[in-house]
Order: sequence, then structure tokens, then C-alpha cells
Amino acid sequence: MNRSLADTGGAALVVSQFTLAADTSRGNRPGFSAAAVPVEGARLYEHFAAQLQKLGIPTETGQFGADMKVRLLNDGPVTIWMDTND
Repeated sequence: MNRSLADTGGAALVVSQFTLAADTSRGNRPGFSAAAVPVEGARLYEHFAAQLQKLGIPTETGQFGADMKVRLLNDGPVTIWMDTND
């Protein structure tokens, strides 16, 4: 946990995940009004992937906004849930 992705020689899979911006403070139905508009979201997504590639990290991307099925194997001792008071 003390080394970066670049330090370990790892790779990145970058997929868009608009649900990260979900507001669940008002009941069962999440709101997404805080999410970026699709054009801006796509720009930020592509910029992030490009910055990883500039660092020499092998990077694969999904298709922005697509309904994708991703299989994942977590390789590590912990899962960290990040939350804010906002």
C-alpha cells in the first residue's frame, strides 16, 4: 500500500462511472444533478486516461457512457470506502 501504480509496474482499466455522483440523501431514488454533463464527463474521462498514459502506465479504456459488464478481481488486503459530509 506504500507504492504507486507506476512503482509496481501495474496497469489501469479506466471505465466511466456516473453513479459515483449519485445523491442518495433524499430517499431510495438517487439523483444525478451533480454529475457533469455528458460532453464534459467524456472530456474529463479521456483526459484522465491520457494522463495515466503520459506517466507510462499501460491504460485500457471502456466506451464512455456505454452499458458495460466488467469483471474484477480485487488483489489487496483492504477495500476503502470514501465518503464526505457533502
